[in-house]
Order: sequence, then structure tokens, then C-alpha cells
Amino acid sequence: MEEFEKPQVSMEEDTEMEESDAVENPKASQKSSSDSESSDSEEEADQNEQLLALEYELSTNPSNYDAHVQYIKLLRRSAEIEKLREARENMNTLFPLSPEMWMEWAKDEASLSNESNFESVEKLYERGISEYLSIPLWCEYLNYVQEHDPKVRDCLADGISKARNLFERAVTAAALHVSQGSQIWDAYIQYEQAILLTIDQSDIQAKEKQVQRIRSIFHRYLSIPLASLKSTLLAYKAWEVEQGNSLDAEPGDVLGISSHVASGYQKAEEMYNARAHHEEQITRQDISESERFQHYMSYLDFEKSFGDPARVQILYERAITDFPVSNDLWLHYTHYLDKTLKVGNVVKDVYSRATRNCPWVGELWVRYLLCLERGLAFEKEISAAFEKSLKCTFSTLEEYLDLFLTRVDGLRRRISSASGDGVLNYSMIRESFQQAADYLSPHMKNTDGLLHLHAYWARLELKLGNDLIAARGVWESLLKTCGSMLEAWKSYIAMEIELDHINEARAIYKRCYSKRFSGTGSEVHFPCLM
Repeated sequence: MEEFEKPQVSMEEDTEMEESDAVENPKASQKSSSDSESSDSEEEADQNEQLLALEYELSTNPSNYDAHVQYIKLLRRSAEIEKLREARENMNTLFPLSPEMWMEWAKDEASLSNESNFESVEKLYERGISEYLSIPLWCEYLNYVQEHDPKVRDCLADGISKARNLFERAVTAAALHVSQGSQIWDAYIQYEQAILLTIDQSDIQAKEKQVQRIRSIFHRYLSIPLASLKSTLLAYKAWEVEQGNSLDAEPGDVLGISSHVASGYQKAEEMYNARAHHEEQITRQDISESERFQHYMSYLDFEKSFGDPARVQILYERAITDFPVSNDLWLHYTHYLDKTLKVGNVVKDVYSRATRNCPWVGELWVRYLLCLERGLAFEKEISAAFEKSLKCTFSTLEEYLDLFLTRVDGLRRRISSASGDGVLNYSMIRESFQQAADYLSPHMKNTDGLLHLHAYWARLELKLGNDLIAARGVWESLLKTCGSMLEAWKSYIAMEIELDHINEARAIYKRCYSKRFSGTGSEVHFPCLM
């Protein structure tokens, strides 16, 4: 059977045919156009309806993560740039954005911006890499800077220095990533090789210096246990041959390269082989998310057994990227950092991210406040974190109580040790206690937690505030809420006895001696006061 060949029609002929068809059948043409316009109009109306519904949902429930995501997707389709920008900022105020969302945002802005707006896009990439570990996002950032920063693109001295600093930051953040870290190293080497090509052939010294720089990066690369080790060795040996160095060895053999490089490579290969099984488990596609999580935890235990904090930390970062709202994972991660690094910007940064990803976990906020205190943060920063925590919804009232007590403890320690930043005084402790009492009393009536809060408050009014009247006022305030709680009366009386105020203690006893308290079954007596 002879094959039918579709006739080739030029654009001119095609236009003529369309015009001819339109002339011959004007009604059909008009109908087709009308149908298309009608379809577009219906789609636009439907989209506007969805946007209005999402805007209403976000105005009444701004913490609806999925609504934010859907709203941004629709705005991207409608190309409403200012609204889209505002929607992204609003979402990021409440939540971290995924690496994919940061890439979309940066690309959208880059497509609209000219070189004068380069810095605004650069800041977006910086914000993105600070939230989760993402090799693709890092690579996009590195490429963007190389292509759009004029100084980097034109290989000016300042530009080269800037690019190298950025590559070194990428290496520190991501180059230990066993399965994807090679992408950072490869990009670094390609950049330095491009610089080599710009050096004048007659400048022997500069060329040799640049060759040595590339060699040094290769050597560092070959000492790290990555999935691409073998191909990296091949690439290195091929590059050395290009430089005129004869390597009498098989392509995959370490013979012919310097002994210290060979030693580093062999150690890296052993380390990779020991981790290959774990890497395979966490990247499997045929397992459930709970199984993947358990594989990560096993892998983390394995890495911890070697005692290398950098390797443990980057594995935690990989796990966090895959399980960003796992409170167990964040609690494990922060606990590990508290034990190993204790203080520093790294620990503070992780706690900040933990509370953004899992704001409903009171323990993370408590430990964040303690971390800030250990790091000698200013009161303004600690206070801001505390106030932010109170806006979160926790599952138990005890979590709120722990937060208030942690806040007071921190103020007390810093006031007592005079380690504050010049703005601390006892009135801040009193205000914190009052805030706690106002917040918790309606919900924790007749509980040990509320009693503990007021007992602590009264004690500090005496010890730090030197104000007996204020201490008594604390107990009187508690009795208004928990007057049927035996332990509240006993604790109040105990304070007066401790101060040797026997008459005052007796007066309090007389107010309650005829009361019947839950669980006692009889009147309560205090023989020592009779």
C-alpha cells in the first residue's frame, strides 16, 4: 500500500486557504471564533470564582497551607504579578516554602526583571537555600549568578571572588550529600575550567596557578564518599592527561596519581560502600513513607556511630527536606545539636526553622528559648520568639505553662547574673507571671500546674521583688480561682510560717478551717497554729 504523504503548505498558502475558507463559509468561521471566546470566557470566570473562594478561605483561615499553595498556582496561571508576589510573601510569613516553590518564584521574577533587579532575585535564592537543603535549588542559584551577575559573567576580579565564595558556601552546605553532592562539585570545577580559558596563553604563571586551583578542587572532591566516585576519578585522570601529565594506569585505577590523593580516594570509596545500602533504602520508590522514615533513622544511627557531626547534620537536613513536618525528626535533630554544638548560629537557625515547620510543638519552642538564652541573645530576640510561640496552637495547656515558666526562668537567671542587655528588670517577670495567670487561670482551675505557677510567682515576689504585699496578693488571686483547692491554702499558710508570721498564718487558717475540700471528707485542721 502506498504511503500517503501530507502535502506541505507554506505559511502564505496556509493563510490564503484560511481566508478563502472564511470567505466561503463566514458563518462557520464566526461560530468557531465565538465558541473559542465563549470557552475562554467560561474558563476565566471559573478561575476568578476559585480565586475569590481561596481569598475568602485565607482571610478566615490564614494557616490553611493547601489553600496558599492552590492560590499561588491559580495566580501564576492568571499572570497577576503583584498579587502573586504578595501571596508568596504572605505564605512565607507563616510557612517555609518548598524548594520547588522557591525555584518557581525566582524564575518568575528573573523572567520579569532586568539586570538592575538582579539583587532582588538573588535574595530570593538566599531565602530559599536557608529553609531546606536542596541540591537543585543550589545549582539553579549558582547558574543564575553566573549568567546574570555582570561582574561574574564578565570574569572581573570581584565577580570571580564572589562566585568562588558562593561555590564554597554550596560545598559547605551540600557537597557531603552522598547521592547528589557531585552536582555541586562538577559545577565548581566547570566554573574554574571556564576561568582557565579566559587567561592569556602568554601568562604562564597565572595559568599554572589556575590549573593548581582546579587540581586542588578535584583532590577535595575525590576524598568525599559520593555515589559518583568512580566517574569522578575517570574525569580527573582525563583532565590530568589534558594538562600533559602521563598516567600509566588503567582508567579506574588509582595508580599514577599522587599517594595522598589515592589514599583519600580509597578511604572515600570504603566509606561510600559502607553507606551504599542505606542510600539505596532511603531512595527506594517501592516503600511507604513510614518505612522511608525508619530507614532514615537507621541511617542516622549509623552515621552517629562514627562521630562526624558534619555528616550527621547533612543527613538530618536531607531527612528534614523529605519529612518537613515530622516533629519527632526535628526534636531528634535539635537534641543532637544541643549535645554536640550546644551554642552558635547553626543551632539557633535550626531551632528557628523547627518552630516554623512544626509550630504546634511546645517543646520545640521551650528549647528554642533556652537555645537563645545560652547564645546570649538580646532580650528583643528572645521576647519576639516567646510572643510568637503564644500565637501557636498546642495540644495541651501544660505546653503553654512550660513556655511561661521557661520565659520566667530565663528572665530570673539573666537578672540574677546581671547578664542582660541593660533592659531587664523585675517588672518584666511580674508581667510575664500576670500574662500567664490571665491566660491559664480560666482553663486550669484547681490544677497542680496553676498552683505551681502561683507558688513560683509568690516566691520570686519575695526573693527578687522584695515585696511581701505583692506575694500575698499572688496567693489571694489564686484563691479567688482555686478556693476549693486544699493545697492552695496550705501553700499560702506555709509561706507565712516560713516568714515566721504566725498570726497571719492563723488568720488564713481561720478563713478556711470550716471548708470542706474535695477528697478530705472532713474539716481540715492545722494543729501547730491552734
